[in-house]
Amino acid sequence: MNKLFFLIVLFFLFDLSANAQTYLKKQGTTQQLYVQDKPFLVLGGELSNSAASDKTYMEYAWPKVKKLNVNTVLAPIYWELMEPREGKFEFDLVDDLIENARKNQIKLVFLWFGAWKNSMTCYAPAWVKTDVKRFPRALSKDGKPQEILSPFYENNLQADIKAFAALMKHIKGVDSKEQTVVMIQVENEIGMLPDARDYSLLANQRFVENVPAGFTQYLTSNEKDILPELKSVWEKGGLKKLGTWEQLFGKSLATDEIFMAWYYAQFIEKLTAAGKEQYNIPMFLNAALNYKREAKPGEYPSAGPLPHIMDVWKAGAPSVDFLSPDFYNPDFKYWNDLYVRANNPLFIPEIKFEQGVAGKAFYALGHYNGMGFSPFSIETGAELENREITESYKLLSQLSPLILKYRGLGNLEGVLFDKQDKKKELKYADYTLSFSHDLSLGWSGKSKDEVWPLTGAMIIKIAENEFIVAGTGVVATFKTNNGKTAGILSVDELKYKDGELVNGLRLNGDQNHQGRHLRIPEGNFSIQRVKLYNY
Repeated sequence: MNKLFFLIVLFFLFDLSANAQTYLKKQGTTQQLYVQDKPFLVLGGELSNSAASDKTYMEYAWPKVKKLNVNTVLAPIYWELMEPREGKFEFDLVDDLIENARKNQIKLVFLWFGAWKNSMTCYAPAWVKTDVKRFPRALSKDGKPQEILSPFYENNLQADIKAFAALMKHIKGVDSKEQTVVMIQVENEIGMLPDARDYSLLANQRFVENVPAGFTQYLTSNEKDILPELKSVWEKGGLKKLGTWEQLFGKSLATDEIFMAWYYAQFIEKLTAAGKEQYNIPMFLNAALNYKREAKPGEYPSAGPLPHIMDVWKAGAPSVDFLSPDFYNPDFKYWNDLYVRANNPLFIPEIKFEQGVAGKAFYALGHYNGMGFSPFSIETGAELENREITESYKLLSQLSPLILKYRGLGNLEGVLFDKQDKKKELKYADYTLSFSHDLSLGWSGKSKDEVWPLTGAMIIKIAENEFIVAGTGVVATFKTNNGKTAGILSVDELKYKDGELVNGLRLNGDQNHQGRHLRIPEGNFSIQRVKLYNY
């Protein structure tokens, strides 16, 4: 009897584990994504905007994506196609994505193209777009209606909630056991254009009212920890705890943006909470970054989940798990530095698919302990970019057990190089590792080129004198921190065999410059393990 009872309990617990929803779990300084109770690293690719609207197109796309060593596809779900008639939902495209992802052993992150996509309301159904009275638009400062649903009107919110909740309920019904869909992006690149805020009737009414208590309480409770960009605006207003938006923050575009961000966040909070009530898996927001640092709100999509107003979003939308940057500008390190503040884990859902994506992937996952990486329009890449992702994802997949083991624990690092930024020192307790761009050696004819290809690597410390370096186009030399001389005991290129990394070539002689450096030539991709000693 006791044995039977034990088996029943064991079966019950196993069944619960097998059906556990995907979730985030803290590890060290960051968070891990868990799928079927195992940590998961997203080596992703985002489909082009229209790809998932046609099953025939996707028949072409799936084999191509599979060849790139992608383990996750970020795929749009279109409100206009899912609810073409009000209250009548069609999930054929959703089910087709899930079915084909399973066939290809690929996970999915769904991107909800609902009320807003790249600021605009281009994916709303016709019955929403054509009924402006029922579903009011945002207005510009001169009173012109925009192709943007206003977040201040209840009908707009409730229509989006009904559709999103229906989607999440459907996903739970068809996928909670297999967990093919691992995360949801709520909307896409929210933000107000061409002005910093909405000037609709309700927006203007809210703007002259007192700042809601939910926001002022957040400011008061977190005053010491508020990020400097918001803190400086609040300080100029005298750190007031009560008053209108302009009384607290002054009369400026910054105030307009803070105001708008709060009401966007309130809309998204209700939407996200409704979705999680149906199926509680991680949900995040992505942001269109300023095309230049000095751009003003409205010149970029104002009030989106950007780092300088991260506190507004945290206060207004606590159900959102994290905020993410989309990259189409060159300031990769600058923006990532801003996004990893305030315990926000780094996940890059969209980045331009161009030369250098490999180096950026190694750097993002190494230096920032990133949760995942995803070039945009993954199915349409050119030969060079396809090779970069194929080769880098192959190595990162092989390293994923080690990456997931050490994420957030201080063992991961990364380097990213071009001709202007070509050297980086990494200091550890016993050794300093000096990395540089491979073309710094001057051994290649490319060294004289005006522009060098972007290269990079991930570094994993596995012992005091032992490191794994994976990437492309880097050179590393070593010195001790105790005054002695550092020597290379061995460098081994690792290869993947029977599900694990094992020693391949012993790299010595010409391959490590007679014991003077570790090198992965530009254009090559490799995982190498170096052991050091000192004398």
